[in-house]
Amino acid sequence: MSKRVDLLNGSIISPLIRLALPIMGTSLIQMAYNMIDMIWIGRIGAGAVAAVGAAGMFMWLSGGLMILARMGGQVYTAQNLGAGNLEEAGKYAQGSLQLGVLFSLAYTIVMIAFCKPLIGFFNLNSPSVVQDAEAYLWLVSLGTIPSFLNQIFTALITTTGNSRTPFIVMAVGLVFNMVLDPLLIFGLGPIPAMGVAGAAIATTLAQVIVTVLFFLYIRRDDHLFAHVKWFQKPDWACYGAILKLGIPSAAQNCVFPLISMVIARVIAGWGDDAVAVQKVGSQIESISWMTADGFSVAVNSFVAQNFGAGNFQRARKGYRVSMGAITVWGLFTSILLMTAGGFIFQIFIPDPAILPMGISYLTILGICQMFMCWESVTSGAFSGFGHTLTPSLVSIVFTAARIPGAILLSATPLGLDGIWWSITLSSVCKGLLLVTLFFFFLKHLSRKSANHPAQ
Repeated sequence: MSKRVDLLNGSIISPLIRLALPIMGTSLIQMAYNMIDMIWIGRIGAGAVAAVGAAGMFMWLSGGLMILARMGGQVYTAQNLGAGNLEEAGKYAQGSLQLGVLFSLAYTIVMIAFCKPLIGFFNLNSPSVVQDAEAYLWLVSLGTIPSFLNQIFTALITTTGNSRTPFIVMAVGLVFNMVLDPLLIFGLGPIPAMGVAGAAIATTLAQVIVTVLFFLYIRRDDHLFAHVKWFQKPDWACYGAILKLGIPSAAQNCVFPLISMVIARVIAGWGDDAVAVQKVGSQIESISWMTADGFSVAVNSFVAQNFGAGNFQRARKGYRVSMGAITVWGLFTSILLMTAGGFIFQIFIPDPAILPMGISYLTILGICQMFMCWESVTSGAFSGFGHTLTPSLVSIVFTAARIPGAILLSATPLGLDGIWWSITLSSVCKGLLLVTLFFFFLKHLSRKSANHPAQ
């Protein structure tokens, strides 16, 4: 379980795929957590789905803080591992984990203290939906700390070339979630039916189990985590370096859900069913972008280790191989969503009255899947080189453009579909522009590498 892939030597395709496949599997498992919740909650009704969708926005928002702690630690840990400096690598891993605990604790307190006004932002129509959303947010917030740690552990362990362990650990957590979800949502014997609250409890307990398994692994690790000292006093220089590199990516990951919240408020004007369609549709299409995010982590580790070892050409080739693979995946998911969207949507909400809206969402969003995959993998490559500003700016600008786009297009005969088109068009622009900018970035690094071959 602890075998590591050598990212610095030999062929490029084999180690990259060996590293990427478990990461993609881990991403699909993380997606499956939410999908399983949606499948069971969808049996309660569209109102329950809308409640979880609204509350889930704030847990999505928490990812920005997690990225702030994770990104810099992940990149600097990988670069120092590539350079053979285990002590420095351990220092950055330690700083990342300490910041993760601090940020997640603060976020938990805020979510619990301001639960009611936060849910009130969405202007949900039904009092029962509002009550369910508040309960879900309060309970799932209790799992923020283990959730942050699980994401950081996954990234740090992957930087060592070991992506199998996170996959296995997350798979175990998924099994627990699959068992707990129906048990707590619908009840059995002495266990009462808890509905939406049961889904939140199941997710939180599964996250705690995953965290325990990660701690059992790192206690036996004699590589990176042997150099991590949890209770050592803060290294402020290390914190500063991690935060400096992580701020652009964190801003991007905070702005994205904030913008989505505003769009969700616009969608709510079309009724709670429309909110449910957006929530379920986004979960279905996440089969492409969460897989791409997993591949992005592999590219990040590959690029960072080779760049840290001074092998620019190998890092660049790793990106090219990754782009070829993710393009195939993006095209496959586009075809799947555009041809089988109705069949897939009915798995989550078996309501024929809502089905046409679900088909429209998946058909329109199916157009941009390949471009979303390009954006994710290219962002990972940018970050592996220690450059997070450009992808963050591109994402923030074009994601923000969705708000006026959604308002303007939904005022046309397109109606609700205009909102879906604003999302698709912005994703196409982001993917094309980011790949173009990365091409020029590589040309600049290539000239710099030629002039300073030792760097």
